[in-house]
Amino acid sequence: MKAAENLGRFTVGSEILEELQNPMTVSSLWERFDGRQRNAPEAGRITFDWFSLALSTLYAMQVVDYSHDGYLRRTHVS
Repeated sequence: MKAAENLGRFTVGSEILEELQNPMTVSSLWERFDGRQRNAPEAGRITFDWFSLALSTLYAMQVVDYSHDGYLRRTHVS
């Protein structure tokens, strides 16, 4: 994997974390993330594939988790 792809995944991941202030479903998070992208003319569009790859990376790093009721949430790292 290229270094630029890793950097891109972490960049998208940081933007996901900005949106994930409260627990929400993946589809709700995607709608907010995608809506913010549409309002930012300087940025290129991120596809759902890149969004889900970044989200999977955050999950593997244990930065996000799913609650018992199916909501995605940020974890607290100590």
